[in-house]
This record gives sequence, structure tokens and C-alpha cells, in this order.
Amino acid sequence: KKMYAIIELQGTQVKVEKDSKILVNKIKDQKDKNIKIEKVLFGKKGSSYLVGEPYVEGAYVEGEILADKKGKKVIAYKYRDRKSSQSKKGHRQQLTEIKINKIHLA
Repeated sequence: KKMYAIIELQGTQVKVEKDSKILVNKIKDQKDKNIKIEKVLFGKKGSSYLVGEPYVEGAYVEGEILADKKGKKVIAYKYRDRKSSQSKKGHRQQLTEIKINKIHLA
């Protein structure tokens, strides 16, 4: 009997369970360590399912921000044959780690 929810956060959809940790694109200008996400797309509680249209009404997920991190390094390398031209670019995505404390489904 597992309870989970699928939420929308920072332009991505994430499946969350209680006490799980998730990484999302960096949340800017967040004053408070606690975060309340009301964009719940789907929820499962026991044997019942809640499907949002697009969001489940009255449902929310509470979590706390643990840290801002950087993702793995991604290298964009462009090489053109016989043109003596190449470019190399590195990128590390800015991420925020969140711990889910409570899932509240209406």
C-alpha cells in the first residue's frame, strides 16, 4: 500500500513519495527552506487513484530544500571534417535538491 504523487515542478514532471529526495532545476528566489507544491497531476493512495485535469484539486506536496547542487558535466563537442574548425563547450546544470516530507491528497 504505497502512496505517491506525480507533481509538476520547474517545468518537469516528477514522481514523489514520502521521504524521497528529488533533484529539479534550480529554484530561484526561494526565501524559505520549506516549499509547498500545489501542481499535483496524479495521486495514488491505497487502492484509489486521483487524476487531475490538469491538477488534482486541493492536493499538495510539502517538502524542504536541502541544497543547491550542480549536475554532471555535459560536453557539447562540434567537429567539422576537413575544415579545421571545432568547438568544445562544457555545461553543468544548476539543480536544487528537495526532500519530500508530506503528500496530502484531498
